[in-house]
Amino acid sequence: MLYDAAIIGGGVIGCAIARELSRYAVRVVLIEKECEVGFGTSKSNSGIIHAGHHAPPETLKGQLVVEGNRAFPQLAEELGFGFKQVGEIVVARNADELPALEALKARGEAKGVPGLELWDRERLLREEPNLSPTVAGGLFAPTAGVINPYECCFGLIQNARMNGVELLVESPVLGIDRRDGFLSIKTPRQLLHARFVINAAGVHAAKIAAMVGLTDFTIQPRKGEEYMLDKRMKGVVRRIIFPVPAATTKGTLVIPTFDGTIMVGPTAEDVDEHDISTTDAGARSVFDFVRTLVPSLHPRDTIAEFAGLRAVSDSNDFIIGPTAVPGFINVAGIQSPGLTAAPAIGRYVRDILKDEGLTLVERDDFEPRVRPIPRFSALSMEEKRARIAADPASAHIVCRCEEVTESEVVEAIDQGARTLDGLKFRVRAGMGRCQGGFCTWRCMELLSERLGLPIEAITKRGGGSWLVIPRLDADPNEEASR
Repeated sequence: MLYDAAIIGGGVIGCAIARELSRYAVRVVLIEKECEVGFGTSKSNSGIIHAGHHAPPETLKGQLVVEGNRAFPQLAEELGFGFKQVGEIVVARNADELPALEALKARGEAKGVPGLELWDRERLLREEPNLSPTVAGGLFAPTAGVINPYECCFGLIQNARMNGVELLVESPVLGIDRRDGFLSIKTPRQLLHARFVINAAGVHAAKIAAMVGLTDFTIQPRKGEEYMLDKRMKGVVRRIIFPVPAATTKGTLVIPTFDGTIMVGPTAEDVDEHDISTTDAGARSVFDFVRTLVPSLHPRDTIAEFAGLRAVSDSNDFIIGPTAVPGFINVAGIQSPGLTAAPAIGRYVRDILKDEGLTLVERDDFEPRVRPIPRFSALSMEEKRARIAADPASAHIVCRCEEVTESEVVEAIDQGARTLDGLKFRVRAGMGRCQGGFCTWRCMELLSERLGLPIEAITKRGGGSWLVIPRLDADPNEEASR
């Protein structure tokens, strides 16, 4: 089967490229090694939509971030994922750091970042009274925001599929060959052919490039540990709080998430591609630092912790462009602000494909919108009564911490959820204070019933992440028939 373009990698970048190409009359397939999109770096992202003043203007990331930021209000409205433009403040903890704020402001204004303001200590503490009283000042950027990155990922791929993009999951790429004017991609179950291959494989991008003989860049996975706090901490800050950035990181942040919780992190540690552990040392470093910004934060309020890997290239910049191998395009080294830049990256890759010879004719029937799963917890009491009258399954609460109904869970499964994490990221079942202690079994039952799978086949996140094992005394003939 010959495709016009095959995208390797189903993170937010691959999904953004897929959605952009679905506007045109071309045949596109997205190939993802995990059981669902967004299960790599994207699900462990801080969820920040950056204003754009951090990245140097001479870098590709600096050129794409402001355009990406401007795209998010419309993108969120079309795809139905949550987005709040809460703003951000870079905080100087002492007078020595104040010149860095002025330099960031000048950089941002040169790049067209709107609304940047320098705040003195009095203004800063009036706006964010829970900051340390010793802070010296801050740089406010109103266009920064927060999203749930996995919701964005699901919305992008759902819309791309509505418009004709094919999706292959559980399909790790084993090899790529160049033959007869196209590229052949081998997975465990398929051999695919494409005129263009787009390498958006995140921390694995250098390995994918090496499959076609390209070794001109390296990727170093950089682990970031994040800590989610109980909802009782909601409102301790109203904006994203940054420290003055260091040379290799924007630092450890305090983030008011879209759903109202507070998240702190990340760390920055170079590791191998398999290390997504959280550590006592990581927790200590995160909380020791963020308490210099917001003293009332405490590790005892942690309800969840996780780690993700950033794909850091040896140039410390995005690597996007055609290569010496005809038809093979790298979209690699996409670390922060990659999430923010994703819509702009999609358009950037579209233009590269056009320059490389792919004919792009806009479709008259492109549909830009998806119907999001209605969130029962956000409805008024009258709206809840009406919902229950229309769908009795809405009266059955599956996740009591987040007030997620059976109706929401079923719709998430129908939209593509295949795992507990797939449900968690789509409708928040299991994200609350008890972290799934109440709802896990019912979610597994609904997955089993809806997908026609035995309960022991249901996993947390695919692969070998089973929660139930078959009975040792089960009849093997019965098990085989199931």
